[in-house]
Amino acid sequence: MVALWLTNGAKSDAYIPGVGLKPPARLEIIQQYAALGFTHILPKGLDHILFVLGLFLLATRVSPLLWQVTAFTVAHSITFGLAMYGVLALPPTLVEPLIAASIVYVAVENIFTARLHAWRVFIVFGFGLLHGLGFAGVLNEIGLPRAEFLTGLISFNVGVELGQLTVIVLAFLAVGLGFRNRPWYRQRIVVPASAVIALVGLYWTVERVGLIP
Repeated sequence: MVALWLTNGAKSDAYIPGVGLKPPARLEIIQQYAALGFTHILPKGLDHILFVLGLFLLATRVSPLLWQVTAFTVAHSITFGLAMYGVLALPPTLVEPLIAASIVYVAVENIFTARLHAWRVFIVFGFGLLHGLGFAGVLNEIGLPRAEFLTGLISFNVGVELGQLTVIVLAFLAVGLGFRNRPWYRQRIVVPASAVIALVGLYWTVERVGLIP
């Protein structure tokens, strides 16, 4: 069996009885699934965008930010791979509210602490495990080509990482580059932005547990 992923109104080649469809080339699969992973972050993954922005806001220097992003990336790559291979599975009704709650936690911590504590990296790692299950849920809905399962899996994850890095770069260009060393940066940017992120995350948490119809 050959599965094809078509986008933007594209049409597959004609199906010939007894011959079937020509499977996509490996390079085509890499391009398709990397693009899918990227667009799952930008512009479609607002919850993941807000989480990454929450990580960015507390780190005024590159090194603490890299520690957080690395922990997040390693963690979600682990659960993403395990879930796609059928080793680990949790229902979306549990995963999605917890992802929203992770956004709330990171944003609230940004408000009440002005520096990156050692435990933050470990907490981010734990939240990354949840986000990996969320990524797997999206990819499970679309499916992976059987003959190129690992290729599609890695390509999607690479696309996700590129999307996250793009969010960080855009945030850095928007507020980090010119303002992060200003004495008012925390009070005028970090705290208000984190408060908005926390409120959005709280709304999603309540919504996803079914308290909002």
